[in-house]
Amino acid sequence: MRSSDISPEYPLLGFLSQSPAHGYELNRRLDEELKGIWNLSQSQVYNIIKRLEAQGDITSEIQQGEAGPDKRLLTLASRGEGRFNRWLEEPTPGSTRAVRIEFLTRLYFARRRNKNYALNLLKNQKQSLGKDIERLRGAYDKIRPDLMYYRLSAQFRLRQLESCLEWLDDCRENLEKTEN
Repeated sequence: MRSSDISPEYPLLGFLSQSPAHGYELNRRLDEELKGIWNLSQSQVYNIIKRLEAQGDITSEIQQGEAGPDKRLLTLASRGEGRFNRWLEEPTPGSTRAVRIEFLTRLYFARRRNKNYALNLLKNQKQSLGKDIERLRGAYDKIRPDLMYYRLSAQFRLRQLESCLEWLDDCRENLEKTEN
C-alpha cells in the first residue's frame, strides 16, 4: 500500500504554478479557496515557504515596497513544478483522511486546469480506491474470528473506504454539472 503525502507544501506549489505571489497572498488563498481542507497559521505558511526555497522548489525576488516594507515575490522553480505535477498525477492512498485532505486538494488544482483533467483524476482515484478496498477485504477475510476487535477495526476502515467510493461518485456528478 502506498503512503500518503499529505503536505501543505503542495497547495502552495499549486498556487505558484498558477502565478507568482507573495507569502501573504498564498496564505490568503489557502484560507479562502481551500477552507475546510487546510488550516494553517500565517507563520506555518512562511516556514513552509522558507523550506520550499531552501529545497530549490521556489525562488524569491525582493520587491521594493512603495508605502510599506519590501516584499518577496515567490516564483515556482522548475524543480517545484515537476514535483507538483508528479504529485498531482498520483492517486491518493486509501485513507479517509488522505482522501479528505490530499485528494480534495488534487481535485481543486486539477479542476483549475480543466474539467476533463479533473474528471480523469476522479476516475483514476475511484479505480485506485477500489483496489485498496479489494485488498482490505482480502485481509479482513483472513482475520481469525476470535480477534474480534481487530476484525471490527478492519471492518470500520473498510466501510469508511466504501463510503469514500460513493462520495467520489458525488464529486463526479458535481463536476459534470459545472461549465468548462
